[in-house]
Amino acid sequence: MYITCLDLEGVLVPEIWIAFAEASGIPELKKTTRDEPDYDKLMKWRIGVLKEHGLGLKEIQDTIAKIDPLPGAKEFLDELRSFTQVIIISDTFTQFATPLMEKLGWPTIFCNSLEVADNGEITGFKMRIEQSKLTTVKALQSIGYDTIASGDSYNDLAMIQASKAGFLFRSTDRIKADYPQFPAFETYEELMAAIKQAMV
Repeated sequence: MYITCLDLEGVLVPEIWIAFAEASGIPELKKTTRDEPDYDKLMKWRIGVLKEHGLGLKEIQDTIAKIDPLPGAKEFLDELRSFTQVIIISDTFTQFATPLMEKLGWPTIFCNSLEVADNGEITGFKMRIEQSKLTTVKALQSIGYDTIASGDSYNDLAMIQASKAGFLFRSTDRIKADYPQFPAFETYEELMAAIKQAMV
């Protein structure tokens, strides 16, 4: 029995922080988990930048409202869900993900939550569990599932490695070069074929 575990940003939807960096005119916010492997360090730095500029949850949600899934993502997800269980495992936050889940047809997502003050300032974040992607994949395996995993960033590598089959999707040249053992794909058609093959 298989469960496919997918990353969200960069795989099914554009990178939220990159979109917000462009909308807010703060280029340094373009830094993502493709650039910084330490997520805790990255988020604390982002919260500092937001505070410095007086920006909060509402401004980010206004940007997210304008983001659509990547072309072909919903169709890919619909087809995938027709023959296997799918869970999106993301380091994003419920407050960011909900509008995007609606556009993707409400797939299951496991993510984290932001700590937000009454005035809308983002004051912190609560991770669901440490090493959430790897821990979730191992938990699914412990209840009898084989996992297939795909993602694009440093924080996806552990779940890709731990799964029965794992694939990079639209990753960076650096990650692809550093991890040549993981097949790397650029199109949903290629990824779909690889997932189907892994389930044979």
